[in-house]
Amino acid sequence: MRDTRTTDDLFAQLGPLKRYAYSLTRDRGEAEDLVHDALVKAIECERQFRPGRNARSWLCSILHNTFIDRRRARAVRAGVEMPSDASVDVAQPASQHDALRLQDVRRSFLALPEEQRTALHLVAIEGLSYEDAATTLDIPVGTLVSRVSRARAQLRALDADEGDNVVRFRAKGGSSDASV
Repeated sequence: MRDTRTTDDLFAQLGPLKRYAYSLTRDRGEAEDLVHDALVKAIECERQFRPGRNARSWLCSILHNTFIDRRRARAVRAGVEMPSDASVDVAQPASQHDALRLQDVRRSFLALPEEQRTALHLVAIEGLSYEDAATTLDIPVGTLVSRVSRARAQLRALDADEGDNVVRFRAKGGSSDASV
């Protein structure tokens, strides 16, 4: 990863890595530290990167494993508290209603169980294929599909409970809208 082209590829993944780290940690400062540690590990084990593999998937795997390692280390230490929630700034919302809606969706997303939130984040936000996301998490594709499905169902249920409109997205490669 030391040549210029590969270094540029590495830095091109900073945005997705930061989003994923924030999704895992729910804390901006901790997410920055997590990305830093993951990039250090990526540089240290650059020889393990297989040409032809998706760089984003490889880096997300390292980030995910670094997160798990940190969580295990915290579990060993007594008295370390994890923040339960973090506020996220909304940059110039289209309207107050949209800003409130986005806040509700974000809150619901962060309330998902970690396994579901992580799977949905990699597929729906980072745009990884099911195969790449499953590889990143080191789980079978079927397990990933199940977690994404359960996450979407839980978001739909939360949305129905609030009585708001269902969030819509266009399915990749599909021609009709599907509910989230």
